[in-house]
Amino acid sequence: MSSTDPQQSDPNAALDRLQALAANTSTVIWHTAPDGTVSQRNISWATFTGQREDEYVGFGWLDAVHPDDRPAVAEAWDAATRGTALFEFGYRLRRHDGTYRSMLAQGTPVMDAGTVREWVGVCVDVTAARQAEVALRESELRLRFLDRLGQATRALTDPVEVMAVTARTLGEYLGATRCAYADVEADSNRFTIRNDWTAEGVPSSAGVYSLDLFGPQATTNLRRGEHLVVRDVDRELGDEGGGRMFNAIGIKAIICAGLVKQGQLVAMMAVHQSVPRDWTPAEIALVAEVVDRSWAHVERVRSHAMLREQDTRKDEFLATLAHELRNPLAPIKYALALLRRSSDAARVANAQDVIDRQVTQMARLIDDLLDLSRINRGLIQLQLEDTPLDAVLRQAVEVARPAVEEARHDLQVQLPPPDVRVHADATRLVQMVGNLLGNAAKYTPDGGRIRLAAWRDGQEAVIEVADNGIGIPPDQQGKLFQMFSQLQHSAARAKGGLGIGLSLVRTLAQLHGGSVSVASEGLDEGSTFTVRLPLVEAMPAAGSAEAAAQQDTPAGLTRVLVVEDNRDGRESLVTLLELLGYAVDSAGDGGEAVEVARRFEPDVVLLDLGLPVQDGFAVCRALRADPRLRTARIIALTGWGTDADRQKTSEAGFDAHLTKPVEPDALQACIALTAVAPAPVG
Repeated sequence: MSSTDPQQSDPNAALDRLQALAANTSTVIWHTAPDGTVSQRNISWATFTGQREDEYVGFGWLDAVHPDDRPAVAEAWDAATRGTALFEFGYRLRRHDGTYRSMLAQGTPVMDAGTVREWVGVCVDVTAARQAEVALRESELRLRFLDRLGQATRALTDPVEVMAVTARTLGEYLGATRCAYADVEADSNRFTIRNDWTAEGVPSSAGVYSLDLFGPQATTNLRRGEHLVVRDVDRELGDEGGGRMFNAIGIKAIICAGLVKQGQLVAMMAVHQSVPRDWTPAEIALVAEVVDRSWAHVERVRSHAMLREQDTRKDEFLATLAHELRNPLAPIKYALALLRRSSDAARVANAQDVIDRQVTQMARLIDDLLDLSRINRGLIQLQLEDTPLDAVLRQAVEVARPAVEEARHDLQVQLPPPDVRVHADATRLVQMVGNLLGNAAKYTPDGGRIRLAAWRDGQEAVIEVADNGIGIPPDQQGKLFQMFSQLQHSAARAKGGLGIGLSLVRTLAQLHGGSVSVASEGLDEGSTFTVRLPLVEAMPAAGSAEAAAQQDTPAGLTRVLVVEDNRDGRESLVTLLELLGYAVDSAGDGGEAVEVARRFEPDVVLLDLGLPVQDGFAVCRALRADPRLRTARIIALTGWGTDADRQKTSEAGFDAHLTKPVEPDALQACIALTAVAPAPVG
């Protein structure tokens, strides 16, 4: 450009060049008076910060500095302007779009005859570099922490201990109030905090809870694998959104990271703070990574523990089997020796009775073993008939009477009316109740009380066997129905047995479309076993479920809607129902279920309770409110099967309650009721 170029002397052109430079670079050029105040236009500063000249003159430029950095910047700048040294300082500066950027400010005095005429300098945007430094530092800290956590848990072989050490290590690292690791049950609703880490003086949150406590939106998000992050409970959550629960346990901020595997919520890690806390993205990501890594370790430990337990149970079972088979052999051998040496009629008769009883006991042990083997291989076939329950219970009492009388127990029997009839295999039902009575006799000290009672409850028959025996500790009740289980506390007080009776009872109950449960307050508090079976009224009018289904489906296909969020369970059930001759549609969440139902207009809805978007209860209400769907038969098909759960679905408007896993015959029989069930009124 020549020296005569008019732009060289055109102040507007120079201004344009400066504004263009300021608008398109991340560097701010500034100048001030000797005392550090702005007394002239700073175009670059105004362009970057968006401040007007009347806003940044004097020390007004400090208003664009982040409030937390402002005092330090003012102090450093004041010290610099009192001397002539180069100035360098880092702080956060508000950009014209309202975001704060990390800036490195550098300034130098312009001297004139030994005095400062003005200060000039630049502010360079170093945000990206600072973020990279922070990310690197956080990455190093994260990796060091994860390595320390791995070292702390690597040698642990108890899943609960892995969870406890993980919670403590993470809670201390984050400086939290409480840290809890929870595993979630298969229904994706109930979760258990087995133990947790807490700061000094903070109560534990260990226990069993429902996800519903978090509120509907948070629950849905957790089931989808999205994290619940709350920085201020009172400001962000209402009572119905989970705020009531958190305030009840003194929590004002929380990270709850859910872990979803194959579409199923399996675990959660929760970090609690007793005061509001602005969780950083790095902290949130760390909690999520910890629950993922720890769960993999927990699963490995559980698999190894399960294998060890199976080996132990197998060895214990073989030893018990040898013991139980040898025990009857001894009195048989003694009785045979007596028969050879005595001709006394009374002694001979007694010896014969001994042999008969002991052979019968051996036969029952062998039958139980064979029955369990056949059931596990799917070879058992129930002979289902219309059976009066009172007659079955009388036979069961006779089966158990020798054991009851030998221990001098007081047995009270309350039979149901003759019209209480079940669709059952009478022989197997006698076996079930006989086993429960035999268990009560075995685990009740001599001279105890045993009560057998039965009654009608809606469309089910309830059979209850209660005793005042040795009871069952809460932590052992979950193992009670496992095959070959022998509870630790009962070993010295039982009177023999292979530990297969209750497993057989549970399996037979399920084959009948029913269930069995146990209740006990603990040691020496007795036990109550409850069997639930469908009544004949809950079965098809025809001779079998298959016949009833055949009558219902060919003439006009029964339309069945399957609502289940577990894809494998949903697809396999849909396939089975289609093979059985039904017209089937399906949905994977509550919202979709309502939409499909309005289009499909099903005769029967098989409805899971723990669903995303809307739970089963909300779906049931929505269907009942639709005039076109009010005649549909809504059946709860769920993993929840307690009396309270059944009462809850009944009150919510469900027509029936089936507990997973349900036998196909029982499911088909329940569906077939649509051919004879009256339409709801109103």
